[in-house]
Amino acid sequence: MTPTDRATPPKTVAPAKMPVSDIAVKAKTGRTWAQWCTLLDKEKAGEKSHKEIAALLETKFAVGEWWCQMVTVGYERSRGKRAVNQTTRGFSASVSRTIASSAAKAHKAWTDEEIRAKWLAGQRFTVRTSTAGKSLRITWPDETNVDVTITARGKDKCVLAVQHDKLKSAAAVRGAKSFWSQRLDALRDTLEH
Repeated sequence: MTPTDRATPPKTVAPAKMPVSDIAVKAKTGRTWAQWCTLLDKEKAGEKSHKEIAALLETKFAVGEWWCQMVTVGYERSRGKRAVNQTTRGFSASVSRTIASSAAKAHKAWTDEEIRAKWLAGQRFTVRTSTAGKSLRITWPDETNVDVTITARGKDKCVLAVQHDKLKSAAAVRGAKSFWSQRLDALRDTLEH
């Protein structure tokens, strides 16, 4: 037997790299990460696409839709097929802030150019869709996507979440997180003062 004939030992990944804890995945699916990885290796999931792995989990193992995605992502990370923050369309960065402002006022801060110039000066983008007081879907100048979700938490409080998708690398994720953290802090300062 040559070294290439031997079975490659399964790669493992640090629990921090998994999308949810071992306790959570076992509670909801009946298996730990190690058990899922061993089982999926036997099913040759390493040769399958993300969509094919999720379909296998749903049809053969009766895993619910949301958990199919979690188990698939965890498996892909454990086998080096996907990095943290990586999706099927690139990398994704998320940042959120709780702001002492109504959801309507927070939404207007994105759509009103005069207000936006106070916290997001010089940035040009295209709003694809907008739901007043709730969300915006934006195409950034580099053709990446920015999704803004505004969740009211009472009359004068909301949570504003930004998800920047289709980024090219983990380094781009770090840059986007830093950028949006600074901009959302500036937005909070603009709306709260």
